[in-house]
Amino acid sequence: MKASGFKKAGKTLLALSLMGVMAGAVQAADKVLHIYNWSDYIAPDTVKKFEDQTGIKVVYDVFDSNETLEAKLLAGKSGYDIVVPSNNFLAKQIKAGVYQELDRSKLPDWKNLDPALLKAVGDASDKDNKHAFPYMWGTIGIGYNPEKVKAALGVDTIDSWDV
Repeated sequence: MKASGFKKAGKTLLALSLMGVMAGAVQAADKVLHIYNWSDYIAPDTVKKFEDQTGIKVVYDVFDSNETLEAKLLAGKSGYDIVVPSNNFLAKQIKAGVYQELDRSKLPDWKNLDPALLKAVGDASDKDNKHAFPYMWGTIGIGYNPEKVKAALGVDTIDSWDV
C-alpha cells in the first residue's frame, strides 16, 4: 500500500469497527440473536454472560476478512441480526441495502457514545449514523530500526509502503 493509501485509511479510522443491525433484527419471541463478528473481538465469557442475564440465546459466528463478510451480506438473507464490518466497507454495504436503520428509541445508551466518533463514522460512511455506530476504535503504530532497514533494503530512502 502506498503511503497516501495508508494515510487515507488512517484518516477514515482504520481500526474503527462498527455494528450494523441487519434487516432480520431479532424478535423478542424468537429469543435468539445471530451475531457475525471478527474473531477475538469480545471476551470468551461475554456471550454466556449475556445469555444468562437476558435469557436470549446467541449464535455467534466469526469471519476473518471484510471480503468474507461482504460476500455473505451481499448474497442476501444472511440471517444475522448484528454484524461488525470495518468502516471502509460500510458505505458500499449501506448502499446495497443490507442494513436496516437503527431504532434509537431502543438504544438508551446512545447518549454515551462519543460524539466525535459518531461524526467520524457519519462523515466517512453513514451520514447521521442511521445504520451503524462505533464499536471499537484504535490506532496502529509502526516502529522500525533504520539501520536494519538500510542493511536489508540498501541506502536509498524509502518513502512509501510500496517496497
